[in-house]
Amino acid sequence: MAAYNPGVIDPIELNADLHCHSDVSDGTLSPEGVAARAHANGVQLWSLTDHDEVGGQQRALRAARELGLPYLSGVEVSVTFAGKTVHIVGLGFDIEDAALREGLAATRGGRGQRAHEMAQALAEAGIENAYEGALRYVGNPELISRTHFARFLVDSGVCANTPEVFRHYLADGKPGFVPHRWAALADAVGWIRGAGGMAVIAHPGRYNFSPNEEHAFVGEFKALGGEGVEVVTGSHRPDEYPKYAAMALEFGLYASRGSDFHSPDESHTDLGTLPLLPGKLIPVWELLAERVHMP
Repeated sequence: MAAYNPGVIDPIELNADLHCHSDVSDGTLSPEGVAARAHANGVQLWSLTDHDEVGGQQRALRAARELGLPYLSGVEVSVTFAGKTVHIVGLGFDIEDAALREGLAATRGGRGQRAHEMAQALAEAGIENAYEGALRYVGNPELISRTHFARFLVDSGVCANTPEVFRHYLADGKPGFVPHRWAALADAVGWIRGAGGMAVIAHPGRYNFSPNEEHAFVGEFKALGGEGVEVVTGSHRPDEYPKYAAMALEFGLYASRGSDFHSPDESHTDLGTLPLLPGKLIPVWELLAERVHMP
């Protein structure tokens, strides 16, 4: 397929990957490494969306330019809604925006205390030194997360893989789970929009909302100025794509696409390998064309 050019390629046929992570948050590759993998896999428009952090954005942009890869600024903001953790992706914003940076810093602030509480809970379940063990996998200590604990438990032989860790230790109701109060939905959408970006619901199929809860969530997101939803994502099953395509059409949201790639060894969906968006949808990148950093 041709390189990103709204005037040449049908937007729906673009191999865009607008959701992935580096070791600035909970991925295992550097921003430069993620850029190289995206380019090698044929991605035509890329965004690095680390959790609650824009510290890798300049590096990602430089790497993308060196590779000739069009780039959109990105972040994934942690939000508490109806007692559950959900995620809102921001795309195409000003990475130097002060309010956004301050909001993300405040959101990151509770992770350290939560990590110590998780380690204590795991110790009570018979797993010692989990905090020190998790730190070995952390590129940015401000962003220590359940994923880092999971890697420690796998490498320690407690579990065979990270999904098993979450099922037995780190999911809600399990011995090592500690809830955390993240940003409010209004704040997350407001920070992104205030910085000139587009707010997108990340992988809505992951949240286990009831139909009424999901409708309320998406309705409030839309009312706050949210504009997009991930339809084709590595965190959805293929049979969920039509459901969230219908959601996009019902609520008048633009559709996004992203692998949610974290690691060559852990992620079941690689960068750039997802199917294209269904043809009736309007991709988010149609609205973001002027905010794309071209090589």
